Amino acid sequence: VQLQASGGGLVQPGGSLRLSCAASGNIFSSNYMAWYRQAPGKQRELVAIRTRSANTNYADSVRGRFTISGDNAKNVVYLQMNSLKPEDTAVYYCFLLKEGTTYWGQGTLVTVSS
Repeated sequence: VQLQASGGGLVQPGGSLRLSCAASGNIFSSNYMAWYRQAPGKQRELVAIRTRSANTNYADSVRGRFTISGDNAKNVVYLQMNSLKPEDTAVYYCFLLKEGTTYWGQGTLVTVSS
């Protein structure tokens, strides 16, 4: 299984970005996909999670601003990020759990700055 994240970039406060994570390989039996982020000098934290049955959950810091969605047929998960704040600046990683094994994408940098 390989995960390829894309969509990061520089955006002004209040702006929007959409991240994409494409999974290759056999992920039919995966439990869930998620997005994590790691800001400079901080620990990696869970941002949003989506199960294969499309249940979702969010960190309190992004709830109401971010939306995780996906397409099981295309093996892709998205993170729509609205009303971005400078504190959302981080490297964002996609994550997949399958049969007890974890997989990570390479990370995509999101910078929120004026």
